[in-house]
Amino acid sequence: MTELNQIDLRSLAAGHKRTWDAFVEAASPLINAVVRRALSTYRLSEDDVLDAAQDVFVRLCANDFRLLKTYDPARAGMSTWLAVVARSAAVDFARRRRQATSPIDEVPETALAVEDRHVEKLKIPDGLLTERQTLILKFLYDEECEVSEVAQMLKIDAQTVRSTHHKALLRLREHFREESR
Repeated sequence: MTELNQIDLRSLAAGHKRTWDAFVEAASPLINAVVRRALSTYRLSEDDVLDAAQDVFVRLCANDFRLLKTYDPARAGMSTWLAVVARSAAVDFARRRRQATSPIDEVPETALAVEDRHVEKLKIPDGLLTERQTLILKFLYDEECEVSEVAQMLKIDAQTVRSTHHKALLRLREHFREESR
């Protein structure tokens, strides 16, 4: 049995069958173990786990071995690099396998089993936040605007919106922490 570190990378990336077969034989135990571990929290069948492991090899040789050619022995050992690739491919595989979802508007209300409760809004004391902080929180949370939209509406930089939002949250946390004591 050939060890991973004994594989001729140039021959492998060139697509030589013997080298590829030796690589698959040497890498399979590692890739199978990493994929199995990465998918242990997903509810997938044994066949799905094996398919995910196979998917790693497909990725490595796809597009004229493009991914495999990115391996740099100066940055990591082959087994470490393969473990990272295998885990990433396994998670991608699991995400693709998730059940299809339906838009919530198409699901009958009876199937949702949602209680009809009104959520009480947080009462923020007057003067705790600046006018700008209050306005930014209103746009971000009540109006559900994106940071870029708020920045455009207020004619300020997006980073200013993020910074002001952060400072407002710090003030609120501190206020409600003190209030709960």
